Amino acid sequence: MFVFGGNQSVGGYEVNNSLRFNDGSSDYLSQTFSTPTNNRKYTFSSWVKRGSNLGSRTTLFGAGADGNNENYIGFNTDNTFFYFVYSNPNQYRYVSSAVYRDVTAWYHCVVSVDTTLADADDRVIIYINGERIAIGTQQDIPQNYDTRINSAVNHGVGYSGNTSFPYYWDGYQAETVFIDGQALDATSFGEFDEDSGIWKPIDVSGLTFGNNGFYLDFENSGSLGADVSGNGNNFTVTNLTSNDQMPDTCTNNWCTINPLHHVSATNLTEGNLQYSAPGGGVAQYMGTMGMSTGSWYYEFRPRSGTVDYQIGIAEAPATPPGGNDYQRWTYKNNGRLEFAGGSTAGWGSSYGNGDVIGISMDVDNGTFKAYKNGTLSGTKTGLDTDITWLPHFVGYNSPTVDVNFGQDSTFAGATTAGGNTDAAGYGDFKQSVPADHYALNTKNLAEYG
Repeated sequence: MFVFGGNQSVGGYEVNNSLRFNDGSSDYLSQTFSTPTNNRKYTFSSWVKRGSNLGSRTTLFGAGADGNNENYIGFNTDNTFFYFVYSNPNQYRYVSSAVYRDVTAWYHCVVSVDTTLADADDRVIIYINGERIAIGTQQDIPQNYDTRINSAVNHGVGYSGNTSFPYYWDGYQAETVFIDGQALDATSFGEFDEDSGIWKPIDVSGLTFGNNGFYLDFENSGSLGADVSGNGNNFTVTNLTSNDQMPDTCTNNWCTINPLHHVSATNLTEGNLQYSAPGGGVAQYMGTMGMSTGSWYYEFRPRSGTVDYQIGIAEAPATPPGGNDYQRWTYKNNGRLEFAGGSTAGWGSSYGNGDVIGISMDVDNGTFKAYKNGTLSGTKTGLDTDITWLPHFVGYNSPTVDVNFGQDSTFAGATTAGGNTDAAGYGDFKQSVPADHYALNTKNLAEYG
């Protein structure tokens, strides 16, 4: 399948940054809580965009000392969303009926806990995108239970709080909030847009956070765990750097590599902006956002491995790719251009590991261009203007490749920052963006796509 990026831009409150977590490098934030306002009542809220590890248990927020004393919130191995408490030998859980495996859009997740309530169904309430969800599996938490979350123990954002069973988060989090002493519903953190009906964030700075409450907006690249609630409940940062502060948010969703749309599944990391092909095999991926009009630009950087690549665009097929029954325009590492109806040897310069390749496409005028390290390498006209195109990548024989749709010009710290924006002032590109070209995000697609 392909999509045009969920969470289209709507007016109102803007979220500027998210934090990118990579489970393979054990990224997380941690803090030991103090005495709570009330650890029987609290609310956790976060906007999240999933990475590539669908089918794995991953944690947004949790607290725990060891494998016998855990309490965390996240996604389970079957892609359900759940709240889980384990205090050996007792287990309590509230698990969604629905599964959540969309890697192209942002989810807003709210868990509201009040164990003082007589009705067990209301002691843990989960909201996704503004709506209370149906619970499929429920093991009731006892009335007046003192949970580990919001107790005076270690807590983690992006992991369970227990390094023995960390269940690291993979993907993005934005507007991450904890309220100590109140069980709030989703309307304290978001609202439905009156025109589009899209669930969107609102300003949460005026909430009462309680003793252990925090608000992480991830806007300080030098202090990614900074709490801006006014409480000063700052988190310690582990394995995260300023490169992981991203402009991909719930109010401006950016294109990434789509792990559900591929030939020969392989390893996706860095918020679905890096892939590694299998040894002796092929990796073929599409981006998550399509282009049917306008002018667009993105960058590609081979990092390591055998130099055997193709980079460009492909027709959005009706089904996931499994053959060659759709058009592709790709710039190969030997300088050849492959396009619908033929190929041209020596079309552009050859390239290799460490080179930054820029791809430009003007759908309205049917023009495809490629740049090598900021210099025009080749131009070709005749692109079909009546179909939808997706970013397209092919790699053979164990390469590792970074892609930048404007989120990260350092390519996860592999190079120095570029700091170049598109024609609308969005993005962080390594090389200068061609005039009147735009980054693939929902604000630009709404305006220029």
